[in-house]
Amino acid sequence: MSQYLLELASLMAIFSFAIVSPGADLAMVMRQSIVHGRRPAIITSFGIGTSLMFHVTYTILGLGLIISQSIYLFNVVKWCGVAYLIYIGVKALRAGQTEISVDAAPSDEPARSQSAVKAFGLGFAANALNPKPVFFFLSIFSTVVGAHTPIMIKFGYGLVMATCLILWFVGVSLFMTTPRMRAAFTRASKWIDRASGLVFIALGLKLATEKAA
Repeated sequence: MSQYLLELASLMAIFSFAIVSPGADLAMVMRQSIVHGRRPAIITSFGIGTSLMFHVTYTILGLGLIISQSIYLFNVVKWCGVAYLIYIGVKALRAGQTEISVDAAPSDEPARSQSAVKAFGLGFAANALNPKPVFFFLSIFSTVVGAHTPIMIKFGYGLVMATCLILWFVGVSLFMTTPRMRAAFTRASKWIDRASGLVFIALGLKLATEKAA
């Protein structure tokens, strides 16, 4: 048991840096908070966490190794991700100003309503269509996790990481939807949409330059 706790601690030490590093997931949650409010942002956070388990699952089952060794499969995933990021970036650039009632309770929704299914799907797709986690999980699992560690223990590691990821983005969602932050973002919402749109497009173009190892 102590061996597994040591493996988990080592995984989390590495993963904690990946959680807080800026990327498409953080940009997605921040925009969801600003444009659609707290509830959709939190649901999007769960979509991202679920997608992480998707990556962990195929990595454990060995499919990640196949993708990492197949230029064709890697490029399919990569270009789907590029198209998705550029698509949501263009949508953000074309969006108008968001009116947020700063006197309303933080849980109230801004004018742009969004279904739970769509909010979850946005988070899941933003993470699932990024091939970089393939190499991230392959590298840390092959380096830190022993070859004889039971599969269920490995799934447990993934569940802990997914839970921590969800909690981090839920925290971001709560912070970004406080009354003071909502008031500030209402005044600057049009420019924030444009900035986030450029960020998504830039992330998409950066992803387009990624090559399989």
